[in-house]
Amino acid sequence: QVHLVESGGRLVQAGGSLRLSCAASGRSFSTYAMAWFRQAPGKEREFVAAISWSGPNTYYEDSVKGRFTISGDNSKNTVYLRMNSLKPEDTAVYYCAANTVRFVLFGSASRKDEYDSWGQGTQVTVSS
Repeated sequence: QVHLVESGGRLVQAGGSLRLSCAASGRSFSTYAMAWFRQAPGKEREFVAAISWSGPNTYYEDSVKGRFTISGDNSKNTVYLRMNSLKPEDTAVYYCAANTVRFVLFGSASRKDEYDSWGQGTQVTVSS
């Protein structure tokens, strides 16, 4: 069993910045790709950003391009999400996910079913 633990979520004013962290742990595993998804109340969980260790290659949802940056350390199975110029629309529970089987490519990076391990989520609230 692979455990993912997110941290860093909090209340922040619009225009502010925040960095989320996620660390994976478990027995005899490797992460090939890690990602961030978010879910607002009453809405489906949606893709935010992903990093595949193959390049590494990064992928972003259109609304966060230029504002959010995903990075990480594959040797430590950790991933970060730097969030700048936050908007109230960014308010959601942010979930960390990992693919422990294979690299993720464009097109599949945004699919929830491409990730086999998920964290518990961390709340990000952006006030007006």
